[in-house]
Amino acid sequence: MNGDDAPSAVGRKPVRRFWRTALGFWKGETAWLPWALIGLLVVLVVTQLLVQYRLNLWNRDFFNALERRDGRDIVSQTWLLLALAAASIALASTAVWGRMTFQRRWREWLTRRLIDLWLAHDNYRLLDGGPGEPQLAEYRIAEDARIATDAPIDLAVGLLSSILTAATFVAVLWNVGGSLHFHLLGRAAELPGYLVFASIAYAMLTTGAMILVGGNMANVIERKNQAESELKFAVTRLRTGIPLALAGPAADPAAPAAFALAEVIRNWRRLGAQHVRTTLVSHGNTLLAPLIGLILCVPQYIQETMSLGEVTQAAAAFAAVQGAFNWLVDNYPRLAEWASSASRVGILLMGIDRLEAGRAREDAPPGD
Repeated sequence: MNGDDAPSAVGRKPVRRFWRTALGFWKGETAWLPWALIGLLVVLVVTQLLVQYRLNLWNRDFFNALERRDGRDIVSQTWLLLALAAASIALASTAVWGRMTFQRRWREWLTRRLIDLWLAHDNYRLLDGGPGEPQLAEYRIAEDARIATDAPIDLAVGLLSSILTAATFVAVLWNVGGSLHFHLLGRAAELPGYLVFASIAYAMLTTGAMILVGGNMANVIERKNQAESELKFAVTRLRTGIPLALAGPAADPAAPAAFALAEVIRNWRRLGAQHVRTTLVSHGNTLLAPLIGLILCVPQYIQETMSLGEVTQAAAAFAAVQGAFNWLVDNYPRLAEWASSASRVGILLMGIDRLEAGRAREDAPPGD
């Protein structure tokens, strides 16, 4: 089937079906582990935010010391920077351990559950043999289950960090940035908290651009993953010597694999184009956000209502707010990939559900 004509499996129902099984890890005998790790990660996120806030104050104090040419204060701030950096590194390393432990244990639990369901009552034979059923369930159990359990932890921790960062540094922008004084139609005007409004407007612009250029990415990833599974299916049949149903006795045995490879390359090309477009937005934002923060502070600095330290503090806060507001911009490709893999696992589970429902109807006493 042509990839452009194939209906996308990415939808709400398969994703809901994925969650119905995957959340079993959070219940019963295994519940203590995910909740303990969540508690640890929340504490690490909050503590890291406190360190980042102190680093933002360090920006102000260090550059004010430079402006005063205060050598003793500069040395003191340098030692403080080393201490803050060491704390941030330790927290980040512990957070990586916590996230990866969570992901590893969740993947192990879900994979075991999927294998048990797949093997029960010879479901694996019936699924592979049924028309329209999930092809190469092994790929969904191994690869899609990995992505479906990896991404939610990283995305959830990142989203929590972004919400807390935005709340904290918006307050910094409002207090440090102050009001912008200007003349409009010959009259003096004032815009309080202008850096906050500028950061919101800029974030809306970049997020809207990312949604516009990357709105189809989940479907493209789904088709790419389907093509990958079909290629593995074709190569497996070559290795085992089992001919594909569509291959006649005189057909080239490598033809199905060659066709599947062509589909993989075509879908990779489409995915590459999607990544190029989203990178234009995300990388452009990474480069411009700190500079825009500095430029917006120039009028205040020229009017001498901001010190050099406050300018760098406000610019750093602006970049932090942009990083928080643009969580979707930075994570859109990962979110799309997760939606595709979770949907594919959900479709496998729905296929097993249909087999179990049919078996229950056959076993039901007459008249029920």
